[in-house]
Amino acid sequence: MMKPLNQVQISFPSNSVNEGFARAAVSAFLAQLDPTVADLSDLKTAVSEAVTNAILHGYRDSLGTVYITVKLFPEGKAVVRVRDKGRGIPDVKQAMEPLFTTGGEERAGLGFAVMKSFCDSVRVTSTPGKGTSVTLTKRFETRG
Repeated sequence: MMKPLNQVQISFPSNSVNEGFARAAVSAFLAQLDPTVADLSDLKTAVSEAVTNAILHGYRDSLGTVYITVKLFPEGKAVVRVRDKGRGIPDVKQAMEPLFTTGGEERAGLGFAVMKSFCDSVRVTSTPGKGTSVTLTKRFETRG
């Protein structure tokens, strides 16, 4: 595994108001790649979906901690990992199907589909009762 050029780790309580902070913090860190507005917006949306999943599903009826790690690699590659220590996902493959949701009628069940459309890769690992980790990888066009 290649050593990152730079990295940051943040964690915060799983209050829904912190979703905006997560977007802004990740965005600010990624700014050093000098991304296009469109690329940055795409990854911010994916991060937003992953954090929202952790808050709404991971810690459904409780307060926990959301952990984010951002690593920057050569050639404009960014890897963002959003992790919780919540309920976990019993069937990751099913959870990643578009329109599947355990969040009730008000949830569209498109979170993972949105993440996939905005990233080069999305990897989800989960253990019921122990939590979920969502790894988003995106290569930014370097404007050099």
